[in-house]
Amino acid sequence: MPESRVPRRRRFLVCEPRHFAVQYAINPWMHPDRPVDTGLAQRQWRELVRAYRAHGHTVDTVEPVPGLPDMVFAANAAVVVGGRVFGSLYKAPERRPESVPYDTWFKAAGFDVYRPESVSEGEGDFVPAGRWILAGTGFRTTREAHREAQEFLGVPVIGLTLVDPYFYHLDTALFVLDEENIAYYPEAFSPGSREVLARLYPDAVIATREDATAFGLNSVCDGRHVFVSPGATALAGELARRGYVPVPVDLSEFHKAGGGIKCCTQEIRS
Repeated sequence: MPESRVPRRRRFLVCEPRHFAVQYAINPWMHPDRPVDTGLAQRQWRELVRAYRAHGHTVDTVEPVPGLPDMVFAANAAVVVGGRVFGSLYKAPERRPESVPYDTWFKAAGFDVYRPESVSEGEGDFVPAGRWILAGTGFRTTREAHREAQEFLGVPVIGLTLVDPYFYHLDTALFVLDEENIAYYPEAFSPGSREVLARLYPDAVIATREDATAFGLNSVCDGRHVFVSPGATALAGELARRGYVPVPVDLSEFHKAGGGIKCCTQEIRS
C-alpha cells in the first residue's frame, strides 16, 4: 500500500488574467497569431483558485495592470522564503514592468523586498525544496542571480542547467512533492545537472516528455494533493501509486504562453 501523505496549508498569490494575451514571443510556445480565448482563460483560472480554496489553502490576489499580458504568471515575480521576498528582474523587456505591482503588493503586506541586480525570474527558476533551493539557469535566470539569492535568503542554492528551450524555466521541468522528493524530466537538464538530481533524489518521480510537454511538471503539491494538468496522465498515475492525490486542473489556454498551474501561482512562505 502507498504511504499516507500529509497536506500542509499554503498561502498563494495569484493575478486574474483580465489582460492575458499572447502579444509577443519570448519562448517556443508563444505564437501571437494564435488567438487566446480570454473568456476560457478566465474560467480556467477561477477553477484553479476554487481548487486551492477547496483544499484549505489561502489565496491572495494582486490587481492586474493593463498592458502586462503575462502578469497572470505570478510565480515569476519573486521567490519568498522565510518571509523574505527576493524579487524579479525579467530578461525580456516586455515583462520588466511586472516587477513593480508585485513589489508594491508585497511591501503593502509588510514584507521587505530585495530587487536583484542580475536577471532573475522568481519561482520560475527558484524552487525551494526543504533544506535548499533548486535553481535553474540556461535561458532566463543567471548564475549571478543564484549567488544573490543565496546571500539574501541565507539558504543553500543548487544550480541546475536547462538545455531544452521548451523547458525554459525550472518550474516547467521540475516540481517539489515534499521536503524530501521531487518529480522531474531528466532530458530538460544538462548531463551534469541530471547527475546532481539523481544523487539528491534517488527516488524521484521521473516524467516522460509527453507529460512534460503537457505541462505536467508545472504543478503545485501541498504534500498530498497535486494540482496537475489533466493531460499528464502517466505522471498522475505514478503520483497516485506513490500515495499522492492528483487534482486535475485544466489551464490549457495558458499553455499558449508557455505557462500552467505553477506559473500562475506564487507561494508565500512565511
